[in-house]
Amino acid sequence: MTLDTTVTTGQPVLTGARLVLRPLQPSDEGLLEFYTRDARVAEGTRSIPHPLPPGATAQFIARATSAERAEDVWVMDGAGHDKASVLGLVSLKPLDRQQSQIGYWVAPAFWNAGYASEAVATLIKANPHKARTLFAEVFQDNTASAHVLTNASFDYLGDAEAYSVARRATVPTWTYIRRM
Repeated sequence: MTLDTTVTTGQPVLTGARLVLRPLQPSDEGLLEFYTRDARVAEGTRSIPHPLPPGATAQFIARATSAERAEDVWVMDGAGHDKASVLGLVSLKPLDRQQSQIGYWVAPAFWNAGYASEAVATLIKANPHKARTLFAEVFQDNTASAHVLTNASFDYLGDAEAYSVARRATVPTWTYIRRM
């Protein structure tokens, strides 16, 4: 794994075995919009609306690449291994007391291929926020994402609820913790 700092966001570029985690760039808009228009992707997240409004993807990229961004977002880029330049996204949101929250989604065409697991493992190994503790939550009907976390040595912390914009409802979640 290599850690290079990009000029545009100051985020490190992280290299895994089959993908590179790199900051978002404007050229990602087309694939991101294509993938996030899929209800299965949107409904697996808290914040992606469905249907996706015009301009939402460009606004997301602008927020994610801003110096004042609330979280760091990386593209799971498989182009170096004959895959798409966007396989999904992984994010790390800083919390207080050296804690961060991890989130991720993978485009349906790449489900069950281990990309989420590799992205999470790559991010944990690099620990770019120097976090002592990582948190994550998944909707309880998304057992595949729960397996990604348990395989990355996250421990179940408890049940909660989170609002999903795409589902227009509060959805039961499982919360996980990983001490670094």
